[in-house]
Amino acid sequence: MTADSQAAERLHEPGQKHAAQDQPAPGVPIARTLEAILMVADEPQSLVALATAVGAPVPAVRQAVDDLVADFDGGAGGVRRGFELREVGGGWRFYVREEFDPIVRDFVLTQNPTKLSQAALETLAVIAYKQPITRGAIAQIRAVNVDSVVRTLLGRGLITESFTDAETGAINYETTELLLTHLGINSLDDLPLISPLLPDGAGGFEDVR
Repeated sequence: MTADSQAAERLHEPGQKHAAQDQPAPGVPIARTLEAILMVADEPQSLVALATAVGAPVPAVRQAVDDLVADFDGGAGGVRRGFELREVGGGWRFYVREEFDPIVRDFVLTQNPTKLSQAALETLAVIAYKQPITRGAIAQIRAVNVDSVVRTLLGRGLITESFTDAETGAINYETTELLLTHLGINSLDDLPLISPLLPDGAGGFEDVR
């Protein structure tokens, strides 16, 4: 058996096959691999994290990110996209361009008229009473993963990204005016205290509004 045939056989072994499939096909530009990763990222991704994900040097990833930014902005005679790749808090993430925010918000609201799930209502309550608050802190309070629920609340326009922590890169969330409208209140100060609703009258959100 030749060395080439032995190598081919190893590729068909389960472990080797999966390892090969984990990597992009030869010749795929780093920029396109980064594009695929950023498309599903919920938080801004640093250059180091992206470089680790694609197995490429940081300078090469930096150049690839710059190429994507230029591409989406319509550089070199291209078409300006409805989204942009934006650097926020030391990381990179896709965002809808600001001029399209009202259209996208209206679309999401009209396409999702169903009531919020219990999980969404609980998460919304945590944000309302503890804002500004990060996704990780919400998950810690609820003891469950809240990624999809936060995306739902963002899509409904009930919460918004307040700011990004400069040290951790974590996004902080707060409620919007739309929530106040739905609740029929003028401000968050009108929210009831939590502790009187608990059996022992203590704990919960520690009497915060």
